[in-house]
Amino acid sequence: MNLNQVHSVYFVGIGGIGMSALARYFNANNVAVAGYDRVETELTKKLVEAGISVHYIDDISEINADFLDKEHCLVVYTPAVSEGHKELVYFKKEGFTILKRAALLGLITKESICLAVAGTHGKTTTSTMLGHVMEVCNTNATSFLGGISENYHSNLILGGTEVSVVEADEFDRSFLHLSPNIACITSMDADHLDIYGSGEALEATFKQFADKVSQVLIVKKGLPISGLTYGIEEDADYSARNIKVIDGKYQFDIVMSDATVRDVQIDLPGRHNVLNSLAAFAMAHQYGIAPKDIVNAFLSFKGIERRFTYKIKRDDFVLIDDYAHHPTEINAVADAVREMYPNKTIMAVFQPHLFSRTKDFSDDFAQALARFDHLLLLDIYPARELPMEGITSEWLLHKVCMESKKLVNKENLLAEIQKEAVDVLVMMGAGDISVTINKVVKVLNV
Repeated sequence: MNLNQVHSVYFVGIGGIGMSALARYFNANNVAVAGYDRVETELTKKLVEAGISVHYIDDISEINADFLDKEHCLVVYTPAVSEGHKELVYFKKEGFTILKRAALLGLITKESICLAVAGTHGKTTTSTMLGHVMEVCNTNATSFLGGISENYHSNLILGGTEVSVVEADEFDRSFLHLSPNIACITSMDADHLDIYGSGEALEATFKQFADKVSQVLIVKKGLPISGLTYGIEEDADYSARNIKVIDGKYQFDIVMSDATVRDVQIDLPGRHNVLNSLAAFAMAHQYGIAPKDIVNAFLSFKGIERRFTYKIKRDDFVLIDDYAHHPTEINAVADAVREMYPNKTIMAVFQPHLFSRTKDFSDDFAQALARFDHLLLLDIYPARELPMEGITSEWLLHKVCMESKKLVNKENLLAEIQKEAVDVLVMMGAGDISVTINKVVKVLNV
């Protein structure tokens, strides 16, 4: 398909983090863009501010006539949208050219030098750090991100077409549409078992992705895939050593086979972010950027929204917002918050995401959540799923071995938070807890 002949693009599910990045891309390149999403969010508001038409009713009558010309309009959809979606059914029936989000991203980046970051955890931070490095070092790369960069207030860093940085998403095997020149795999923990069925099937698909890499593959030390390796205090091609925390920032050395880069500094909490920065360093280095320029770019990196984001930071109280929705991610948050705030009382508010994920990892969730001093557990956010019999937040709560735990709803969440005298509040989840937290901030930020 020749994207240069596309006059307009219509997105079914335009508010998704990956979809909205593509919408921004076409809009910036003077292609007419519109789309549907289920509810209005901060993301969709930003798209509307950029001149993109967005509506929230699944009805063809809501679509502008300019986007009903099947000869010149490309339709893009996300797998999160049901097959019975009225607009999507119409476009299929009428013979429009229809692509999944991942296929479109693959087409856009196919002719570029593509740097792709894959992994069940860490890919958003790593790809956003890498995109920032490529921007600061004037490579003229375009970066498609899976989170909102604090530096650019966007999930798109717009540059040229010769180089691209992409977050390679394993959901629905999306990353197999990519043609990466340089790639990284940060982790392969079992996830998305509603799609894959087993951890072994997920691992096999990561190996398929690895086989698509044409130049250099970089993997976290210990993963069962061959490539250049990185790790903390390990015998790896890129090793972070002599790690210290100075004034709340990590400082460490990067040891390579032929050189050592000393006193690298990042302003991100948690040792998992040392790993993420190491992966970004390795990819930028393999692309050809000088180590001193990479570590200098790290100094100006501000992070990603909803990745250990401080919503309130006072001497007497801290509120942290994080996207964590898998036990491994919750453990990483727990590690970071305990390291940053030793001897403080810490409350977690968690909104489970997907019935299937809650079911598949219930014991791991219970162990991770028990690491906090207090727990408030919200109802499961269903996203694309229908309820599963017996799989509820109450069922999960019974598995958590701790004294101070409670099931709450959004309506009484604030009152329950205020009942406990805590020093640090951490709110986690991938659902609409991101909207709830803003209401909490307004009351507590006094």
